[in-house]
Amino acid sequence: MAEGDAGSDQRQNEEIEAMAAIYGEEWCVIDDCAKIFCIRISDDIDDPKWTLCLQVMLPNEYPGTAPPVYQLNAPWLKGQERADLSNSLEEIYIQNIGESILYLWVEKIRDVLIQKSQMTEPGPDVKKKTEEEDVECEDDLILACQPETPAKALDFDISENRTEIEELPPIDHGIPITDRRSTFQAHLAPVVCPKQVKMVLAKLYENKKIASATHNIYAYRIYCEDKQTFLQDCEDDGETAAGGRLLHLMEILNVRNVMVVVSRWYGGILLGPDRFKHINNCARNILVERNYTNSPEESSKALGKNKKVRKDKKRSEH
Repeated sequence: MAEGDAGSDQRQNEEIEAMAAIYGEEWCVIDDCAKIFCIRISDDIDDPKWTLCLQVMLPNEYPGTAPPVYQLNAPWLKGQERADLSNSLEEIYIQNIGESILYLWVEKIRDVLIQKSQMTEPGPDVKKKTEEEDVECEDDLILACQPETPAKALDFDISENRTEIEELPPIDHGIPITDRRSTFQAHLAPVVCPKQVKMVLAKLYENKKIASATHNIYAYRIYCEDKQTFLQDCEDDGETAAGGRLLHLMEILNVRNVMVVVSRWYGGILLGPDRFKHINNCARNILVERNYTNSPEESSKALGKNKKVRKDKKRSEH
């Protein structure tokens, strides 16, 4: 068995060296000891429209008897599209058990992104969104890289803010929290419409380190003056219930016209419930630092007003 382990180790090292040589700067080492790596894949290196980060951890049994543990990270990758891509990767593994498959996985993802960039019609999620009164952020994110999308799909009753929504808001970065090799960092931006939410996410994902995070959890709240209600949503990005907890914190603090993204880089040690504490602490710290929080009295008084949007929040939790 020791011989097998040594053989696996050698094969892994050879594959890692080959991947680093083939992909250069697109290949990123997250943790050498734990064999966690990330590769940034795009449809076109010179002029990327669609980009995705594949994070892999190579178990000792790979490539002999176990597949790499993987995470697909992209702000637009949702639902059926994510499931289809995961199925394609797992199919490649099954067809090549015992072989080194990282190169095949990367090129399969690149093929999918190239096909996506050649599609001119908006996907079914876009059509569904325009039929609903309450727009959910996860449906909307598929538009992130399609500026040619008809404007009517992006209006959301905020035409009076037309000049503001074209601008990328400033993004602040909080102080990281590290616990047992996991690191958490919050990022904050003022937003007045869902389009700015997409712009902020796209900008953050341009940063190689943020794009390689195991999870990028986010939530936002936008106050609609005319309707006296909040447009709000959240995303777990694979960290179950974390987005809903983050949005709940923002409701309690009664913040408005702001989005918070919390990046988590997993270090190989499970944190249990502590991870939620760190996510919320990161978020609260940056909201306080940037003066988004009200006094406790104002916050508790506002909770009653927010009940009308709770239904939308629950629908967006996974």
